[in-house]
Amino acid sequence: MAVTGILGKKIGMTQVFDEKGDVHPITVLQAGPCVITQLKTAAKDGYDAAQIGLVEFVKASRMTKAQTGHLAKTEAPPVKMIKEVDVEIAAEGSAAAEGSDGVKAGDRVLVDIFSDAKFVDVIGTSKGRGFAGVVRRHKFGGGPKSHGHMFQVQGSIGASSFPSRVFPGQRMPGHFGTDQVTVRNLRIRGIDIDENLIMVEGAVPGPREGYVLISKAKAPPRERRGFAGAGTVDPLKAAKKAAAKRK
Repeated sequence: MAVTGILGKKIGMTQVFDEKGDVHPITVLQAGPCVITQLKTAAKDGYDAAQIGLVEFVKASRMTKAQTGHLAKTEAPPVKMIKEVDVEIAAEGSAAAEGSDGVKAGDRVLVDIFSDAKFVDVIGTSKGRGFAGVVRRHKFGGGPKSHGHMFQVQGSIGASSFPSRVFPGQRMPGHFGTDQVTVRNLRIRGIDIDENLIMVEGAVPGPREGYVLISKAKAPPRERRGFAGAGTVDPLKAAKKAAAKRK
């Protein structure tokens, strides 16, 4: 049994170069450290999961009595936030099952759980942008920009004779941002076990210092064999070569 996710914080974005000299935009995430505060089992709770807490400096006076009593069961320190993540159950007779006794409440969860992973899913909260109009919120084109026109308005929202009402779901101005966003299959570009850092290729929702949930990809993309390699046929070059032979 192994934990598949960890809580962390978004540090910021930068870029790295690979061995071919290509540049890749990456996001640096502070992964953990976390502690397992409770284990959910199928026999007792109906499903298998691990409840983990992000270990950060939190005043004991800020914790409620219910939270203090819950953490005292595993002698865990005060945590910033608590989330549930899935656990991997190794098959019986496998090397992973024979070499590990599984996880238990009170164990620490670090970034090394992604040592054998290539892709991760990241869940974060998008930036809050307050009350926004349709141009910013829904990417409307707006009206004419000449004098005498109102540019950032949506115009008509329904007919008067029929159906004489506005349909639900009509895109209109309103609250924009502060939504839970999941970005799937971000490629891992590097892991710093000493500093508990993980670098993923691409953007992660939320501002700097925003909290995220990092987990192993549930549906990682399939690697195509021979892609961009010596044995790959370039269709453009193949078409030109065939045309030259016909001439």
